[in-house]
Amino acid sequence: MAVRAYVGMGSNLGDRLEYLRRAVERLRSLPDVTWRRNSPVYETEPVGIKEQPAFLNMVVEADVDSDAASFLANLKSIEAALGRTARERWGPREIDLDILYFGSEVINDGPLRLPHPELARRRFVLVPLRDLAPDLTDPLRKKSVKELLHACPDSGVVRTTQLIVP
Repeated sequence: MAVRAYVGMGSNLGDRLEYLRRAVERLRSLPDVTWRRNSPVYETEPVGIKEQPAFLNMVVEADVDSDAASFLANLKSIEAALGRTARERWGPREIDLDILYFGSEVINDGPLRLPHPELARRRFVLVPLRDLAPDLTDPLRKKSVKELLHACPDSGVVRTTQLIVP
């Protein structure tokens, strides 16, 4: 049975929009993924290391017919195929794909932590996620995405763009 998943995507190196488009294309082509929709693309300030280019961020919604660990492995393969280079944490990156939610699963197993542990503190995730699922209830925090955004301590700028990833 398929699980509804939300994936955060971001890029701040090279042709940022092209990295997002190629990641979406590869995600849509996975045999165990049924594409649903994606948020608009936002331009956002970097978090952590401030001296780096602005990011383009978006969130995608898909139904997944695999377990969360397999889905994460597929996302990491997409990152590698698109040329993501290992750098410092919160540093610049060609493409970043993070599972935000995988149904209502709560997992804390090494690199697989669901819901994503940082999402409630990141406007660049919550704003596009709100576009797709404003009433989705976080299984850990017991608050909707709208409520999480309202309480978010991050004051980073999240700018609407006219950019679209089909």
